[in-house]
This record gives sequence, C-alpha cells and structure tokens, in this order.
Amino acid sequence: MKVVLVAKTNRFMGNIFLKLLGLVKRTKIIEIISFVARVCYLDRMPKWGKVVDVKNRLFKVGHHTTLQHTYFTFFVDGIAIGDITFGFHLVSTIYTTCQRSGRFCFGMFSDPEAIEKIAGYVRKFWPEVSEQDLEEILDYVQDCANIFQDNIEAATEVAERFIREDRPNASDKYIKQNAKKFAQEQLRMFIPVIFPTAFAFTVNLSALIAMYRTAWSEPMKHILEEMVRQVLKIDPRLAFAFEEESKNEGLSFLRPENLGDIRIQYEPSLRLVAVDGIEELVIPSSGQQHPVDKLHFDPKFMVNNIYHIKTKVEMSTATLGQDQRHRTILRDQPEFTGAIYCPPIIRALGLESDLERIARKWISISKRVPQNLARITAPYGAILTFTKSGSVNAVFHEQGKRTCLCTQEEIWQLASALRDSLGPSFKDRPELSNLFAPTCYATGKCGEGGRYCGRDMDKDIFSSPRRV
Repeated sequence: MKVVLVAKTNRFMGNIFLKLLGLVKRTKIIEIISFVARVCYLDRMPKWGKVVDVKNRLFKVGHHTTLQHTYFTFFVDGIAIGDITFGFHLVSTIYTTCQRSGRFCFGMFSDPEAIEKIAGYVRKFWPEVSEQDLEEILDYVQDCANIFQDNIEAATEVAERFIREDRPNASDKYIKQNAKKFAQEQLRMFIPVIFPTAFAFTVNLSALIAMYRTAWSEPMKHILEEMVRQVLKIDPRLAFAFEEESKNEGLSFLRPENLGDIRIQYEPSLRLVAVDGIEELVIPSSGQQHPVDKLHFDPKFMVNNIYHIKTKVEMSTATLGQDQRHRTILRDQPEFTGAIYCPPIIRALGLESDLERIARKWISISKRVPQNLARITAPYGAILTFTKSGSVNAVFHEQGKRTCLCTQEEIWQLASALRDSLGPSFKDRPELSNLFAPTCYATGKCGEGGRYCGRDMDKDIFSSPRRV
C-alpha cells in the first residue's frame, strides 16, 4: 500500500509519486498556526515567523480553528474499497476526496494480481486469520471476479440494447463509450469491496488529529499513522497532537454475522419521514445552482437552511459510496439488511441465483473472521438501511445532481422516489418540481455538455423506464 503526501496548503502541487519536495519542507506548520492565531489579538498584520506556544495556548485549551488553516493532500493506493466506504467516508464530512471509480475504471476488477494483493492485505492487517479461512475468502473473491469477467461482454450487449431502447437520441459514439461502463456499474454488485482502489484525500490538521484518535479498523489506523508520520517529517514539533492513539477496535453496527438468509431486492427504497417549511422556502433559479451552486453562499437562501427533509432509505453498498459524496447531507449509522441488490442488467442476464450464492458465501465467512474484515468482504450489492437528513438547500443540490440521467441507475431511482414522495408539496409550490430535477428539466439544455444522455426530452423522464 502506498500513502503519498501530495501537497500541503496551496503552496505545492507536484508529482504524486514524490513524497516531499523542498518547498513543502520549508513550509513549517507551527508558523502558520502561530500567524493565524495572532491575527485575533493584533491590530496589524502579524509578523511572519514569530511562534506562540501552540501546544498549551491553543491545542490543549481547544482553540482548534487555528489548526484548520493547514491542509494536507494525500494519495493512497492499495486501500480496500470498503475501508473508504466504511472507514474514511463513513462519519466525518470534513474532508475533500476523489476516488478511483468502480464505474469507470475497467481494470479494477480484471487485475490479474488482485487476488494476490487481497491476500497480502488480509495477512498484513489480520494475521490472526487462519490459512483455511483466508483460502475460503480468496476462493469467494475469485468466484465473484469470475462471474464478473465471464459476463462483462454479455452485460455490455444488454447495456447497448437498453441504451437504444431507453435513450433514442443517443449517438453511436455515446453508446460505444458508455455501454461497457453501464455493464460494469451494474455487474460489480458481485464484486466484494475488499478489492483495492485508490483515493486522493485532503484534510485539515484538526480533522486529521481527530481521525487519528478515533480510527476503528486496522487499515484505517495504519494509513492514518503513515499520514501522521509524513506530517511530522514536515514539522516534528506537532508530535504533541498525536500522542493519543485510537482506542476503537471496531463498530458496534454493520455486523454481517448477525444476518440470516439472503434475499434479492430489485429496487432501492425510500420513505419520506419528515419535511417542513415548504411554504417558507425561497426558490432559486437554475442559474443559481448550475454550474456553480450558490445556495449555501447567497444570503437570500439562508432561510432554506433551517428547514429539513428526512428520509429512511435502503441502497446497495455501491450506492452508499455515491451517496457519501453529498457531505452536506447527514446520515445515521447504516445497517446491513440481509438483501442484495439486483439491477436491471443482472436481472436480464438471469444471474439472480449467482447473486444469492455469493451473498451466502459472504455471510458464512463473516461468522468466522474479525468483523472489520467481514465488513469489507461484503459484495457491492449488499444492501444497507439508514436515515438521511438534509437542509432544503443541501437536498436541492443533491437532487439536481442525482436526477441527472448520467448518474448511476440506482441512485437515480432513489432521487426519483424522493421527488415522487414530495409530489403533494408540489401542488402548493409547483415551482419546486424544477428543483427536484436535473438542469435540463427546467432549461432544456444538458448540464453535462458533451455527455448528453440521449433521452427523449419531449417525454417525462420520471415516468420513462430507467434501466441504465
């Protein structure tokens, strides 16, 4: 596994395979913290380089806003998909991230060295796992990979047919570029999230300290220790902030060993729990949301921040990873339901029995291995349930993105279900209907530019079938 410090603050953006360059080494963190702290107490610009007692005057007394002026960008390669979804992205929203896509990166699930990498991952972080159990995990992972690889061409053909039927205006170029992507997007429901991926992760100093002290899985602890080691190479005077290590040993939720028999689920689900303030909302125009979303920055929309929409949802692990992109939406603890998602292409190929079989293998394995490992051997298709709550401004943003026909099929179904659930509210405020819809719905122009989906916009996109 590789953890590389790419950049600190905005002073350096260089080759991600170079750990540290001179400019980074010369930028000391304590000086930055001291400078911004002294801004609060001086009637002039502080002199650069004068250092305050950061440990005792700022850190120990909880004045951590001063620490948040320093950011670090890391590139992490070789981490399991599940250790991002159920790890780095699970709780905190105070970060910026870009992750190697399981939708777009065709080599992720056909890497001939993937099984060997996964074996090394398990041996490194869970050495107590017996060779017999490890062999069963690897057989299960290989079984999943074989199903994916044996069916990707047939799935691509199905995707091509679905595109032509559901998106009559799609060009041949669009179909050629996207059919295999749609096939992989849906066929990956077989793939366990222990498969390796990579992500770029930007985090401020106080958030890094908090994550270091709360990490709950062995890979998280290892990666955060490496992040801290690289930060301390820049400024070893910060060692006091990392004296307390995490005491967390796992999660009390997300425990697949408690699940019974598996079942197939063909659609995600959403139930509207609460909505308030419909009459008071300030309605933005599409120009105030796309391409720059101004709702959290323009004073006229502040009233929308105090009204919320709460839902109870069920979605696959794959879609949870998509859902976590919306960091202004709050979520409670997710739980596995015992269901596995079967999207349209898998159903068209008649692979439901294979989907059930690999899910049962996962449940069987989860009863004998550490839960931090059991969790990340879940297939992408394993369904989770949790409650979401967001301000209306946050939900406007989410809906504008996720009702677009370029999004993953399942997350579009959830966005469409929320729109349907709010239908009665649209009777009083009909202008809301354009806010729970993609940019093209209100403007007639594709917000994705050259990625136009090919839908017939003369028809209601929300009543037409969505299979890819």
